[in-house]
Amino acid sequence: MELLVDLFGYLSIVLHGATLAGQAIALGGALFLVLLAQPKAWLLGATGARISDGVARLAGWAALAMAAAEAASVALPALLLADTLQMSLMDALGAQFALAGMARTVLGLVLAALLFGMGGRAPWWLVLPVVLGVLATATLSTHAAARLEGSLPLLAVSGIHQFGAALWIGGIPAFLLALRRAQVPGAMVVVGERFSTLSIIGVACLLGSAGALWWAYIGDVHGMYGTAYGVMVSAKSAMFGALLLLGLGNFRLIRRLRRDRGQSPTRLLRFAEVELGVGIAIFFAASSITSVPPAVDLRDDRVTMQEIIERNWPQWPRLESPDHAELTQPALQAKLDAEAREAGRKPQLAFNPGSGILPPRNAADIAWSEYNHHWAGIFVVAIALLALLHRAGLGIAGHWPLVFLGLAGFLFFRSDPEAWPLGAVSLMDSLRDVEVLQHRLIVLLLVVFALFEWRVRITRQSSGWQPKVFPILTAVAATALLTHSHAIANVREQLLIEITHTPLALAGLAGAWARWLELRLDPPGNRIAGWVWPLCFLLVGVVLLVYREA
Repeated sequence: MELLVDLFGYLSIVLHGATLAGQAIALGGALFLVLLAQPKAWLLGATGARISDGVARLAGWAALAMAAAEAASVALPALLLADTLQMSLMDALGAQFALAGMARTVLGLVLAALLFGMGGRAPWWLVLPVVLGVLATATLSTHAAARLEGSLPLLAVSGIHQFGAALWIGGIPAFLLALRRAQVPGAMVVVGERFSTLSIIGVACLLGSAGALWWAYIGDVHGMYGTAYGVMVSAKSAMFGALLLLGLGNFRLIRRLRRDRGQSPTRLLRFAEVELGVGIAIFFAASSITSVPPAVDLRDDRVTMQEIIERNWPQWPRLESPDHAELTQPALQAKLDAEAREAGRKPQLAFNPGSGILPPRNAADIAWSEYNHHWAGIFVVAIALLALLHRAGLGIAGHWPLVFLGLAGFLFFRSDPEAWPLGAVSLMDSLRDVEVLQHRLIVLLLVVFALFEWRVRITRQSSGWQPKVFPILTAVAATALLTHSHAIANVREQLLIEITHTPLALAGLAGAWARWLELRLDPPGNRIAGWVWPLCFLLVGVVLLVYREA
C-alpha cells in the first residue's frame, strides 16, 4: 500500500491515458462497424462480412482493455482513500469519481459482450446507446465535472470532444484492419471514402469543441504559454496539427486511388499507422492535462514570455560538473552520518523516496542537472550526425546505436545523485520516487533499442519485427516524456523546465515515426524519411545543449 501511495500520481496518469486510448479505439471501432462496415457490406460482398467481424473483435478487445484500465483507475484511489482516511472501502467507492468509473467499466464490459457475442451483425440500435453511455460517463472524469458554474454545457462540449476523437483517431485501427482485408483497390476506395467522411465529422467535432474548451479553461494567450495546462494543450495542438497533415495526405491518396486503381495503397496504410501512433500519444497528453488545474484557475505563478526567452537563450554548455559532495542531499546526508556516528546510532536518510517532500536545491544541484542535460545533448548530437553520415554512405558510422549505450551508462550514474550508485539510497528504495523510476525506465529503454538497432544495422535487416523495436520504443519514451514531472517545489521553475522538455517529446515522436516510415514506405518516401529522423534527433540534441535551470 505504501508503494501505491508513493507512485499514485504517476500511475493515475498512465492508467487514465490507457483508459482514454482504449475507450477511443473501442468506440471508434463500434462506430466504424455501424456507420461504415455494415452499411457498405453489400458493396463488398464476402469481404464486407470479414471486415465487419474483424472490426467487432477489435473493438471488443479494446472495450475490455478500457474496462480493465478504468477498473484499476477506480480501485487505486479508492484503496488509498480507505487506507489514509481510515474509511471503509464501500464508502470510498461511493465517491462521484468511483461511481462514474464503475459505470464506465460496466458499460465497457457490456459493449465487449455485445461485440463478441453478435460479432459483425451487432445492430446499431444496441451498439449506439452503449457508445453514448460510455461517452456520458467519460465526461465525469474531465475538468468539466469539477466546475462549480456552467458544468452542464462544459460536460456536453467534453462529450463532443471525446466523440470526435473516437470517430477519427479511435477509428484508425478499424480502418487499417479494413484496408488489409479489402485486398482490391475498389474495395479500398469504398472504405477510404466513407472513413474520410467520418474523419471530417470527427475533426469538426474536435475543432469546434476545442475552441469552446480553450475559452473555458485557458481564456487568454498568456494562459497558453504561462501555465502547465496551457503548455500541455500546446503540445497536444501540435500533435493534432500533425494528424491533420497526415489525414490530408491520406485524403488525397484515396482520391488518387479512385482515379487510378493501379496505384499502390502502401502510403495510405503507412500514414494511417503513424496517425494511430501520434493519436495514442495525444491520449496520454490529454491524461496529463487532467492532472493539472486549468489555466483560468492559476492566475498567480504564471511564467512570462520574457522569462521563457531568457531561460532558453543559448549559452555555452556546462561541461564541468560540481562535486557530488556539494549537492544539497549528499551534503545533508554526510552531516546526518556524522551526527549518527557521534551518537552511536543508525544514520537517518536525507532523501526519503516517495515521501512527497520536495528538497531544497542549491547552485550545485542546478549545475549538476545542467551538466547532465548538456552531456546528454552531446551524445544525442553524435548519434544524429553518425546516423546522417551512415545515410550518406559511410559504412563505419552504422555503429551509431552503440553511442546509446554510453548515454544509458551516463544517465544511470548521474540522473539521481541521491540514489545508488552514487547516493545512500538503495536501488529498490529509490524506485519509490516517481522521477527516479522514470529515469531508470528511460535507461532500460535506451539499452534495449540500442542493442536491437545495432543488430539491425550490422545485419542490414529491414524486415521482420526487430527493426521496428527502435521506432516503437523511441515513441514510447517520447510519450512518457509528456507525462514526466520534476521534483521541484517552485512552480514557476518547474514550468520553465517542462517548457523545455515538451519540444524534446515532440521531436522524439517525429523522429520515431519518421524512422517507422523509413522502414515501411516504398521509395522514394522511405529515403526522405531516412534523412528526416536523424534531423529530429539532431534537434533533440541541440535543445538539450541549450537547456538551463537558472
